[in-house]
Amino acid sequence: MFEIEEELSKLPDQPGVYIMHDADDAIIYVGKALSLRKRVRQYFQPSHDEGIKKRQMVSHIARFEYIVTDSELEALVLECNLIKEHRPKYNTMLRDDKTYPYIRVTVAEEYPRILFSRQIKKDRSRYFGPYTSAGAVKDTIELMNKIYCLRTCSRKLPKDAGKERPCLNYHIHQCMAPCRGTVSREEYQSRVDRALEFLNGNYAPVIKELTERMNAASEAMEFEKAIEYRELLNSVKQIAQKQKITHMDGEDKDIIAAASDDTDAVVQVFFIRGGKIIGRDHFHVRVGTEEEKGKILTDFVKQFYSGTPYIPKEIMIQEQIEDIGILEEWLSKKRGRKVTIRIPQKGLKERLIELAAKNAQLVLSQDKEKIKREEGRTIGAVREIEHLLGMKDLSRMEAYDISNINGFETVGSMIVYEKGRPKRSDYRKFKLRTVTGPDDYASMHEVLTRRFLHGMQEQQELKEKEIDPECGSFNRFPDLILMDGGRGQVNICLAVLEELGLSIPVCGMVKDDFHRTRGLYFHNEEIPIDRHGEGFKLITRIQDEAHRFAIEYHRSLRSKSQVHSMLDDIEGIGPARRKALMRRYQSMENIRDASVEDLEQTESMNRRAAESVYRFFHGESEL
Repeated sequence: MFEIEEELSKLPDQPGVYIMHDADDAIIYVGKALSLRKRVRQYFQPSHDEGIKKRQMVSHIARFEYIVTDSELEALVLECNLIKEHRPKYNTMLRDDKTYPYIRVTVAEEYPRILFSRQIKKDRSRYFGPYTSAGAVKDTIELMNKIYCLRTCSRKLPKDAGKERPCLNYHIHQCMAPCRGTVSREEYQSRVDRALEFLNGNYAPVIKELTERMNAASEAMEFEKAIEYRELLNSVKQIAQKQKITHMDGEDKDIIAAASDDTDAVVQVFFIRGGKIIGRDHFHVRVGTEEEKGKILTDFVKQFYSGTPYIPKEIMIQEQIEDIGILEEWLSKKRGRKVTIRIPQKGLKERLIELAAKNAQLVLSQDKEKIKREEGRTIGAVREIEHLLGMKDLSRMEAYDISNINGFETVGSMIVYEKGRPKRSDYRKFKLRTVTGPDDYASMHEVLTRRFLHGMQEQQELKEKEIDPECGSFNRFPDLILMDGGRGQVNICLAVLEELGLSIPVCGMVKDDFHRTRGLYFHNEEIPIDRHGEGFKLITRIQDEAHRFAIEYHRSLRSKSQVHSMLDDIEGIGPARRKALMRRYQSMENIRDASVEDLEQTESMNRRAAESVYRFFHGESEL
């Protein structure tokens, strides 16, 4: 249970991004803050009013999470990335990436230029940014050109060298005029390299030089010049606030770092897609005393990527791990393309790892007790069920339910829980094909047969193609099947498994006269269960979830069947033609009164379809 007051007290006094969720866990708002503690707490203070829209948003907040950054600039860029990715209901949609200024260095040219850009293109140029101040970017470009005397013209060099006179910049000593051939390619490139070094983060030489010039101008009472140097110095310092939330290479990456103490560890994963951080997740790991971080990360990589549906091109981790070569080969095989695992040692990638580690440490220190409570609800509950049933290594559980109204549109549901948590990506719906009428046993027999036959076929196909079995969806069989009912439902499942030659434990969830779970039916006996234990609560959640999923699917089918038009019964008339007819004629009476020739003129209609509509209303003899 998320206690807002408790979580507010844990907020750090650091810059970052906060993410608000509603009761359905949908993201409804993303914001940035210079101080997460001060900003997020404001939303829940009665005296603080930001208007009707924000009040309405606050009333829907069920929980919040946050990502700590190293600066407000990073928080701003991350906020924009998350808003574009999730499009929260209460955010004003931001414009696209061209609103961010970048510095572009045309390194593919023989005599490169430093330019202002609002777009990143695949033109072999090097891009730096994004930055929040367009003015600071322009001042910095101007500064670079002044200090290193680089060209600003668009001439094609050396092709156009000597064709025109040098521009004014040459005469005021702010360009070395490569267009005139007064500077060698090597000398010009050395100046470009120094400018790139500045843009890569080595600001000290330039800051020192500007400071000295500013002080010298001030001592000489050239105050206008001193102010000019001061403004340039401020621009450089603003640019120097580098951010790492957006990558220039535009690749997909996962950033993985861990924080640990004697018995617990938290692994933080940042998901970079298209060069932008679009989300994160953290995982609690139980570790042994003095277990090394490398071992924690090795185990995590194996477990995490065995179940995740998407593997990026590059995985960056905090420390050296065991068997990197084997893991890369395994991941490449799962992905179908090469996957690289890297341990960044310097630069932007290392700082991203540091940011992930910083967030992991915050989660470990502030949310340890909450994580333990959550673990009790999930892993602890699974352990209780294991103990009750006398099982070991229980992880994946599948539960099934049937829904119908007097046999109408009978459907089945399959839900999956792994390690005590719902795995919604593996949920499945079944529309009954062979059963008519309200026969729950026959319906369950069909659902289970289809589920496991499909899984066996998928297993065979993956084996023949030598594809990792984790890549499938139906091929993963459960450690335990949970049936919504007692002896009858369990026996149906056991019969299906016997027919298919499968051996999977089956347990019934027995209800009392008030439709509440009272025990488990396992190995032909009813086992009582402690109604105050976490195992009982997990069983109840699974039972309710299977029931909910089946009912929602049945409800959606009923809704579709109720939205039925007479035109749906006409041969050759599908949704597109039905809409076109209704748009043109507005009513069924007008369609009935139309001639074949008139009907044929309707959008997407042909002669055969027009005759079919006419016959439906008038009969074959009147055609």
